Amino acid sequence: MNKKSWHKNYPEDVPQQLELTDTSLYRFLEHSANCYPDNEAILFLNHRLSYSQLKDRVDRFATALHQLGLQKGVRVAIMLPNCPQIVIAYYAVMRIGATAVMINPLYTERELTYQLKDCQAEAILVLDQLQPKVTNLLPEVGIKLLITTSMQDYLAMDVSQPEALIKSEAGYRFEGLLTNAQPAPPEVAIDLANDLALLQYTGGTTGIVKGAMLTHKNLADNVIQTRVWLSPCEEAKERFFCVLPFFHVFAMTTCMNLSVYLAASMILIPRLEALNLLKQIEQYQPTIFQGVPSLYVAVISHPDVKKYDLSSIKFCLSGGAPLPMEVQQNFEAITGATLVEGYGLTESSPVTHCNPISNMRINGSIGLPLPNTDIKIVDIETGTKELPAGEIGELCIKGPQVMKGYWQMPEETAKSLRGGWLHTGDMAYIDDKGFTYIVDRKKDIVISLGYNVYPREVEEVLYEHPKVKEAAVIGIADRSRGEVIKAFVVLKEGVEARKEEIIKYCRQHLAQYKVPKHLEFRDELPKSTVGKVLRRVLVEEEKQRNN
Repeated sequence: MNKKSWHKNYPEDVPQQLELTDTSLYRFLEHSANCYPDNEAILFLNHRLSYSQLKDRVDRFATALHQLGLQKGVRVAIMLPNCPQIVIAYYAVMRIGATAVMINPLYTERELTYQLKDCQAEAILVLDQLQPKVTNLLPEVGIKLLITTSMQDYLAMDVSQPEALIKSEAGYRFEGLLTNAQPAPPEVAIDLANDLALLQYTGGTTGIVKGAMLTHKNLADNVIQTRVWLSPCEEAKERFFCVLPFFHVFAMTTCMNLSVYLAASMILIPRLEALNLLKQIEQYQPTIFQGVPSLYVAVISHPDVKKYDLSSIKFCLSGGAPLPMEVQQNFEAITGATLVEGYGLTESSPVTHCNPISNMRINGSIGLPLPNTDIKIVDIETGTKELPAGEIGELCIKGPQVMKGYWQMPEETAKSLRGGWLHTGDMAYIDDKGFTYIVDRKKDIVISLGYNVYPREVEEVLYEHPKVKEAAVIGIADRSRGEVIKAFVVLKEGVEARKEEIIKYCRQHLAQYKVPKHLEFRDELPKSTVGKVLRRVLVEEEKQRNN
């Protein structure tokens, strides 16, 4: 790769180019277990697993899956919150050359049916409380093998004592399979660059739910790229605070897989509740806290935040949504940690950009492309003309972390992957230092009086208002202007504000055509399971209201 404008601002200890050899996530686990067998791998509800114990359980479950007839290439669905079983199952599926399909436990039967039918999974591992919902779907979705697990059973499990109960009327029991199998799965020949390790479902760059096909090499290379970028992290010494769910690709890579690569401890948090997070940070002393903006907002907005010691946190990588400058500054002031914004997509395993941890960073930017990652900005009219620095167009990405394509969707693949470049659907520009700035999604741009208005810019101003806790902006139809801006605002606890004072503040900081014409106060904003504000839900609500 030729020297790019962003290379000059890389931290001194980050190489511009990495020699990436073919390896896999399982080999990372193997290395950590061999080099640091007694190091804590998982901490869950005061139950601890060392790396040697984690590898033993992964190998046992891999053996069990093989004995149940699951072969290389089959899809295995995993529908669990953050708990030891999700880590064990994920790595065991990789070990036998099968393909993991991570499923949100909060999915409705309709959402489950679509995903399970589409991926053609042969087996599913599910929490016992969710088992009835899955059982109802088995005849329709074609799953042959149902495995259930319980958090309570796992905490008391002893692998040295085989369980009598391997199978019940509800299906196979995870604990029984584990304790009755030997940690000796068969060797499987895996083409790391081409065989699928993961089908990760996403709305993607074109808005249709589909499975991004990620290979073993995609996932392993992205872990290495991320680890090199987070160079201050020390092997076998870090403690990751794992609040974001592992069924989401951001947490999967930057929390679970990166922890395993570093032989770090994963502090698993199955449920997000602000006061509980503060208590656990003080108790368990994590050093790395990956999150999304709304998660950091929840921490710093809690009225008791200053009563807790959060000083163990050293580094935080924020992704999933734009990081407001006010949130970044307040979090760093309270914790003393370094919080930087990064960027990625499911289609890129997911990390492609990050602000430097130990070098120059720029608020409002997603940072610089990671090593071995190339980017360009193209015009939205043709998608082929490369634009110079400073001009806004569509962000395109090329690198070893980019997916093979979408599962059984060649037309959607052709739309997103063109000439080896992933077209992200995000409007962006690159400055003369090589830093990238996301302006907004192509589909989220509001056109008012013929002007392009980018919701993120308006949201940034709203976040700067001292009474605003959270904000989201959308465009709504208007006969005279085409579209106008509507803002949804959540106020900070214990404060009151009038719509007029918020809009007046916007007039002082925005061009007139960018100022919200409508404003609605809400107790909360609709969010995804990882805390990403869902603008599309607000758009749909407005459409229904107008109809």
